[in-house]
Amino acid sequence: MKVQHSVALVTGANRGLGQEFARALLAGGARKVYAGARDPSTVTLAGVEPIQLDVTSAVDIAAAAARLGDVTLVVNNAGILRASGLFAEGSIEALRAELETNAFGPLAVARAFAPILARHGGGAVINVLSALSWVSLPNLATYSASKAAAWSLTNGMRHELRAQGTQVLAVHAGFIDTDMAKRAPGPKVSPEEVVRNVLAALEAGKDEALADDVSRQVQRGLGAEPPVYLAPR
Repeated sequence: MKVQHSVALVTGANRGLGQEFARALLAGGARKVYAGARDPSTVTLAGVEPIQLDVTSAVDIAAAAARLGDVTLVVNNAGILRASGLFAEGSIEALRAELETNAFGPLAVARAFAPILARHGGGAVINVLSALSWVSLPNLATYSASKAAAWSLTNGMRHELRAQGTQVLAVHAGFIDTDMAKRAPGPKVSPEEVVRNVLAALEAGKDEALADDVSRQVQRGLGAEPPVYLAPR
């Protein structure tokens, strides 16, 4: 799918990676970019159309789908991170919240917009996942579980939407230099680099975008012996 002349909906577009997706889509020639956010007044990027869209709200999603009948590209970017281990206090609540936003949210948005994409020849869905879809870190285990679920859902979407010609692109990256990961240790990839790699993969017709060195390294480790997802004993 080509960015030029597309009509895009970006969820969580009021800051960080979502804002960079919106900016890059406009720069790449998108005809229109809808910037979804829980509070549309927080969308400050010039040239986009702010849309109220909490991806955990069935009412918001239905209203957006009814209003945005020209969308050809959906970028499921909205996500949360509660930084919880599985046995930490409040971990069940953290996992539920992360699953609602990071897994059920993208599925609900894709379900609502799939008929719209079909009417426009198929279009595309981009799901922002993580290298933590494949591995679990002690203090991010609930987040990893939610992204693993989102990865599986993305693979399922790809199979089920193939018949209508919809490209489904999974995005994996390590820690991105945004507010969400500001407390995470180690190097971080810039939002600009991630989005540049993702849009290149989209236009190349790919199913998966490994957006940085960390995600490529982790993917290689899945076939190692022992595989990377098995923590050292």
